Formats: sequence, C-alpha cells, structure tokens
Amino acid sequence: MSWLYSILILLSPVTALSAAPSADQLKQIKLPPGFQITVFAEADNARQLALSPAGTLFIGSRHAGNVYAVPNALTLLKAEQTKPVKAQLIASRLSQPSGVAFREGTLYVAAISEIVTFPDIEKHLGGKPTPKVLETKFPPDVHHGWKHIEIGPDGLLYVPVGAPCNICLSNDKIYASIARMTLDGKNREVIAHGVRNTLGLDWHPRTKELWFTDNGRDLWGDDRPGDELNRVAQTGTHFGYPFCHDMGLNDPEFGKNKDCTAKGPYQFPALRLGPHVAALGIKFYRGEQFPATYKGKLFIAEHGSWNRNNKIGYRIMTVDVSANGRKASNYKVFAEGWLQGESAWGRPTYLLELPDGSFLLSDDAAGVIYRISYEGKKAPATKK
Repeated sequence: MSWLYSILILLSPVTALSAAPSADQLKQIKLPPGFQITVFAEADNARQLALSPAGTLFIGSRHAGNVYAVPNALTLLKAEQTKPVKAQLIASRLSQPSGVAFREGTLYVAAISEIVTFPDIEKHLGGKPTPKVLETKFPPDVHHGWKHIEIGPDGLLYVPVGAPCNICLSNDKIYASIARMTLDGKNREVIAHGVRNTLGLDWHPRTKELWFTDNGRDLWGDDRPGDELNRVAQTGTHFGYPFCHDMGLNDPEFGKNKDCTAKGPYQFPALRLGPHVAALGIKFYRGEQFPATYKGKLFIAEHGSWNRNNKIGYRIMTVDVSANGRKASNYKVFAEGWLQGESAWGRPTYLLELPDGSFLLSDDAAGVIYRISYEGKKAPATKK
C-alpha cells in the first residue's frame, strides 16, 4: 500500500503548478469587511517565508528545489507596486528546500536530510552563495521529508521530522517528532513525539509555549481523522501517532489495545481541525493593523485535501486562544475562494506577519506571495 500511496500523492492534480492568479480569481477570495488581498511577488512553488531586519524576504520551495529572495521587500510594499515583484533565485538544486529561517545575517534552509546555512547572505544576493551544512543529519526519506523550520523565542532551531509513510511505526525516534537544537546544529533533542507531519509552528505570545498543526493520516475515509492543533505544555509529550488520532480515535492497525481516551498516555489535541484540510503554517497575530478583536488570534493556512471525495480546505482559518494559553475555540473561516466547487487554483501555505501588522501569505500552487491588509475603519479603543 505504501508505494501506491506515494504514487497517488505524486499524481494528485492539486500539486500541479498553475499560472499566477488573475484579477478575476483574486475577486473570488472572500475576506471579512475592511480587508483586502493583493499579489506582492511571484516565486515558483513558494513555501515558507522569512524576513530579515533589513527587509529582505526569503522564500523556500518544495518541488522547484530553489530558494528565492526579494531584496528591499518592505520598501517595495510601501511603494504599493502595481505589478507583482519577481523574486530572484539565490540557490538551486537543493532537495525540497521548503523551510527557511533567518537570524543575525544567516539564512537557514531545511532540505530533506540536512540543514544548510548561508552566512552573510545579504552580501551575496547577486551571486551564487555557497551553503554550509550543519553537523546534524536527518533521515533521507522523501515521504514527509520536506520541513518547516522556525527559530524559537529561546534562540533554538526547531525542526519537525515527519513519518516516512502514511501510517507506520518506526524504531527510530526521530521520525514523527519535533526536534530542537542550537543554531550550529548541536545539542539536538526531541521535544514532541507522535507527530505525523507538521508544517506549522508558532509560540503563544504570552506563555511562550509551542503550538503546532499536525496532518492526520490518509485513506481512512473522508471525515476521519481530523487534522489537529496541538500545544506542547511539557517537553517529551507524545501526541498519539500512529496509535491514536483526532480526539480519541484508535488507529485500525496500530491502535489496538491502546488507551486513546483523554485519560490515556497520549496528549489530546487542543482543537480538532477539519478532516484532511492539510493545516500548514500558523501565526498568532501580534500586530496592531487589524481590528483589536484579532489580537492574539491564531491564523491557520489550510493547504487543502488531495484524496477526499469532496475537497476541503484551501482557505485561511482563525482560532481563538485564551490569554492563558490553555483553551482553543471558535475555529472559523477568515479567507476562502481558492477552491471553486471541486477545482482549486491556489493553495495557502505559510503566513508571515510584517512589521506594519499586515500578513504575507505564500501559495505554492499559484506560485505567488499575497499581502493581506486591513483598510477599513477601526472601532475606537475602549477605556479601561
């Protein structure tokens, strides 16, 4: 079954690249009143985004094997370009370099089996910078091998490692995990187990606890299991895969005789998301541009289902998370329209908050980066 499953993913029609969205397609995207969406930049198969303090936007890709940059992105955004900016190629022929992060002049890029760095990258944007490989190594499996990386508030590099399959159990504890390490690739430790495949990490603004999305297993029906939103309250927590899924579902193969209840040894999700929505990038909103009701909300980019009879996802959702970081609720649509009937022309992938409080959103199917901003009137601040 595993080889057939891999072929099905490769042949899935929604993975094919499409042309940049037209004006008519952009009009199909529905946002709350006062919000608008525009196309800022074009980059083939755009995935994770990272922004330097100097304003350079870095863009990872998966299928393209390239890393891109948009120098002076913040200046260009303020100039309100009428045409999308073409991102420039800065690295190529990498193994699915989906994840990018930036810290103190160095660009970190996650390939399948390794993390490479580009020191002083902004001094070499016009040439072909030579990457340096960190000492740490990861499995070479392509299945769920592409990675989303983040540098946490503790200054450590966080790297998820997906399961090398749809559903399986491996003796190597690095699979189906989230690891962290120092920026030189040393002192690696696994902080979360039983995580099938996450491509979305962020930290609660107040508690600094790590939250992440997890994509549920496939080929178990249209409506199960749901994708998950999880919180790491304690290092070393096991989140259930491959034994338990969703809110207490025993896996039909690996979940026999396992306690998948809330009282069992596996951590329940903070919130159940839609089934097969492929929840990827997440961001707590910290800015001031959006109305005050959005402060602290969690935004989720849903890449969209590939093997469901009726497609779902292809949208941005919001979730309310309590100030103490203990409760998640009110999972609802913020932006949709990339899916029209059963045809999808775009796939939201990663969210990046800009200094002015607007969002950049990558779309790997359309090959663009959007800007989502608020132009409406805000209610006056209430006196405390």
